[in-house]
Amino acid sequence: MLDDIDRRILRQFQAEPSLSVSELADRARVTPAMCWRRLEKMESNGVILGQEAIIDWAALDYTVEVSLRFTLEKAEPRAFDEFLAESRKVPEVLEIQTFLGRVDVRLSVIAKDLAHYQSLYRDRILTLPHVADIEALMHIARIKSDKVLPV
Repeated sequence: MLDDIDRRILRQFQAEPSLSVSELADRARVTPAMCWRRLEKMESNGVILGQEAIIDWAALDYTVEVSLRFTLEKAEPRAFDEFLAESRKVPEVLEIQTFLGRVDVRLSVIAKDLAHYQSLYRDRILTLPHVADIEALMHIARIKSDKVLPV
């Protein structure tokens, strides 16, 4: 699927996605035209899904991050879909993950401070539908956060 040239381009692209095609081509040791064609092909094949801005939430005064693990009621057939639909509406929910096992869903939630989190928890989280159990894990430190793949 990917050859050595694609891998070189991807390694450089992951390291610094803001590079121009010309700079990226130079670092990957290919021509700009080849680099552009390869990037376009990887995008059209779904290898490259896009670029994103990474925001330091603490710089915007969001100092609390909590991982909430939910077990949902199993009796209602639409419980899962209804829970997900409502959790998507909470702006402070950064990430939603689903699981097989004891935990059904995990939400990553941010808040400006503990008072904001308490209000968010009481007014938005506890009102989510079909919740059987919630476990909250307060985020203390991010040891590793990497989306770079070893290509």
